Amino acid sequence: MMHTALTTTHLADTVGNTPLVLLDSFGTPHVTILAKLEGNNPAGSVKDRPAFNMINEAQKRGQITPGDTLIEATSGNTGIALAMVAAMLGYKMTLIMPKNSTQERKDAMRAYGATLIEVEQGMEEARDLALQMQADGKGIVLDQFNNDDNWQAHYRTTGPEIWKQTDGKITHFVSSMGTTGTIMGVSKFLKEQNPNIQIIGLQPDEHSSIAGIRRWERAYLPQIFDPTFVDVVMDVNQKDAEITMRQLAKQEGVFCGVSSGGAAWASQQVAKTITTNDPKAVIVFIVCDRGDRYLSTGLFGVED
Repeated sequence: MMHTALTTTHLADTVGNTPLVLLDSFGTPHVTILAKLEGNNPAGSVKDRPAFNMINEAQKRGQITPGDTLIEATSGNTGIALAMVAAMLGYKMTLIMPKNSTQERKDAMRAYGATLIEVEQGMEEARDLALQMQADGKGIVLDQFNNDDNWQAHYRTTGPEIWKQTDGKITHFVSSMGTTGTIMGVSKFLKEQNPNIQIIGLQPDEHSSIAGIRRWERAYLPQIFDPTFVDVVMDVNQKDAEITMRQLAKQEGVFCGVSSGGAAWASQQVAKTITTNDPKAVIVFIVCDRGDRYLSTGLFGVED
């Protein structure tokens, strides 16, 4: 009896190469809007890319060794991704996050074996505590906010994927900004291919709180952020982001979080500025994660 060899792959090899899908009801006759579904990564978000790259590159440089304790401040997705990679590569993981983060995020981190510390005062306190713990010899901080391995993950993978998937026809790239790693890496790659591609970065407006993206105080602005790689910074209102998030699920079958809803809303606003006299525009935005990470918030049970 003949036996065929099994086709296998490592979990690390499933990070990236996410689909880019057409939104039928969101575009116009002369504007195509495409969604990059980062929730298809193994731990469920765009943060799988930098999480793997930060740990893998630090390991290759000899800065960390399996068995070490890693520490990171996170609002959620990076922590889940790091917990997955730590489990995969044999590291202990301590994560520090704001207490008001969703229960799904906390449970996912613990499921991967991470130790979770919750703080009252938001991401700024979490970042300060991570550095203090490192100074006290309790572990090694990867520091996603100031670590070039963060944006380089997107320069090497996300950007090239988008360029290939659009056959080089992309005209606008829209991304929410948290650590800013995604927008930095993708922008640097796309601008090298075509400097005319417009890069639109999103932050919450002054009255909004949107998980995963920030309006940073200057003292906490990520060092990896270079404003010259962002053509336009748009403010997103929380209500607009939440409404559009629900529309994505009901009208397109794209189940995602609030920051992704904000990116879809911003893509629609950009589309409205493009006239029929312009060449056909192709707008790509990042769907950062999946909506099941937000079910406990009750946001999907609301009628608009």
